[in-house]
Amino acid sequence: MPTPPTPPLAATSLGVGIRGRNDKLSSPAAGDSDKALVARRSSGKLSKAFNKAMLGNVVVRAFFKTKPRRPRTPAEVVSRTTLVLDALNSFEDNDGGKRFPKMGEVDTLIREMKSTLYGSSESEPAAEACAQLTQEFFKANTLRLIVHCLPKLNLEARKDATQVVANLQRQPVNSRLIASDYLEANLDIVDHLVSGYEDSGLALHYGAMLRECIRHQVVASHILKSGQVRNFFGYIQLPEFDVATDAATTFKELLTRHKSTVAEFLSGNNNWFFTEFNFKLLGSPNYITRRQAVKLLGDILLDRSNSCVMVRYVSSLDNLIIMMNLLRESSKPIQLDAFHVFKLFVANTNRPPGITSVLANNKEKLLRLFAGLRMDKDDELFESDKTQIMKEISGLELPRQAGDVYKLPKTPMCSGELSKVSPLPTPAAYSHE
Repeated sequence: MPTPPTPPLAATSLGVGIRGRNDKLSSPAAGDSDKALVARRSSGKLSKAFNKAMLGNVVVRAFFKTKPRRPRTPAEVVSRTTLVLDALNSFEDNDGGKRFPKMGEVDTLIREMKSTLYGSSESEPAAEACAQLTQEFFKANTLRLIVHCLPKLNLEARKDATQVVANLQRQPVNSRLIASDYLEANLDIVDHLVSGYEDSGLALHYGAMLRECIRHQVVASHILKSGQVRNFFGYIQLPEFDVATDAATTFKELLTRHKSTVAEFLSGNNNWFFTEFNFKLLGSPNYITRRQAVKLLGDILLDRSNSCVMVRYVSSLDNLIIMMNLLRESSKPIQLDAFHVFKLFVANTNRPPGITSVLANNKEKLLRLFAGLRMDKDDELFESDKTQIMKEISGLELPRQAGDVYKLPKTPMCSGELSKVSPLPTPAAYSHE
């Protein structure tokens, strides 16, 4: 029986299938895609191998590494700071677009100077670098620019600038403080610093700079002799507590640091100075002002350099009445500081008759007052002084012919007879303190 022929459909399907598979394998596009894939894989392997070799080779790595910028020398920092500050000083306040980039650079430069002068957590300041920076700073007149540009700096830059200026006042160059020579030739900068107390936003920065400048005798002498010292009687009474306190600190530094300069000034300006001091400071309605003033007065009068000034002060009846009023204060600190000044009136062996009469006339009140006046802690020196003063007062006698000796001349704090002044406090007034 003959074999039936193969169905044409199956043969056709098989043929189509074979042709389709062969066509796909032999397609040019498919071949190119495979070659590209192989090429990419080979390239990736080569790149990884190259990079690995590069990273392992120190010489090659150093070749491709970016070279670090050379640190600026102190002279270069000062030079650039001067240029930027000069540009910043020329801008108007509304030139924000130009001013802000310069402010950012100034911040960095001032921080670099501060790091040079104060060192860092990793290194101490180098004496040679500090000397170079100091010399260039004053040579380039950078101090003037910093003082005048301070209002245009941000808060952190102001703080850093204040520290830089303060440090430079103490930096020696060839064993000499060149800051003193510079300020002597540029005393208008000192005037600018003094007037800085009139700007409450900048007063503390200018005040800190000024106190460091007062280290130089030429600066203190200028402030005292030029009349700038008069301004402090107003600055100390400013309503801003921190500014007034800072001004009082500077005032004390001015009157206590350079002994001979202060003694010469007070000897020649005794009348107006102590009139202002008594009326504006000791007579101030502000407790803090009175307390600081009476403490400072004691420091001045008890200094041996001011012995002539002290004798003149304790020979004034007006000054005695002011001290007796301060002894009547309810504040024990003020009483104690007033006592240290008051004892000079009693200990003066050449007391004018008027002072002796007032002390004798108020003997009982004073003895009651001192009997209850005690330190919070035992102080042998204070107790010894008090005992001696009480003994001296106890032995005082009224003059036989008093006349008008009890009539006190008008003073900023008291007028008329002493008996008309409110009575001195009794010891019971201090029992609660």
